[in-house]
Amino acid sequence: MAEARRKKRNWRAVLRAIHRDAGYACVGLTVLYAISGVAVNHVADWNPNYAIERQEVALGPIEHQSPVDDAAVRAILAQLELPTGFKTKFQADADSLRVIQEGVTVDLTLSTGTGTLVRTSTRPVIHESNVLHLNHPKGAWTYVADLFAVALAFLALSGMLILKGRQGLLGRGLWFTLGGIAVPGVFLYLYL
Repeated sequence: MAEARRKKRNWRAVLRAIHRDAGYACVGLTVLYAISGVAVNHVADWNPNYAIERQEVALGPIEHQSPVDDAAVRAILAQLELPTGFKTKFQADADSLRVIQEGVTVDLTLSTGTGTLVRTSTRPVIHESNVLHLNHPKGAWTYVADLFAVALAFLALSGMLILKGRQGLLGRGLWFTLGGIAVPGVFLYLYL
């Protein structure tokens, strides 16, 4: 009988040690996925990947040839105190100009010289978290993400078995487990 008790304690001790070490190994990815998850949940309210800053500009009427040549574009960029290199320029019509630089887009009405300057920059940490969470790298990262998902499932299941008695799965743990299952169940029932 004492031997059976010792074996029971031993498997719980081994499970506790594996659960603890797996938990430590999952900390980085858990925090990364949590940051990304919250950011993506609110995509209707903000762009979680990029900070976008809009600025109205007024340069006065811009004399130009049609189409606008590269020298005129560089002069406009210099007037806006931007680097004079650009990726591309585009004219939808004779009075409009769009200039695209790395992280900057300028839209102007040439006859008035008014328009919008839009600066785009990645949000540090959140952008990188989203790239990994949404599996943009593909390849080997897919296997890392799959392993992480399996580890989370292991942590959930092993966590239910670590304690015994009134504090374990057959005691108060049962109610928390049922509550954890009920929350997504209720939302799926209501919204599907």
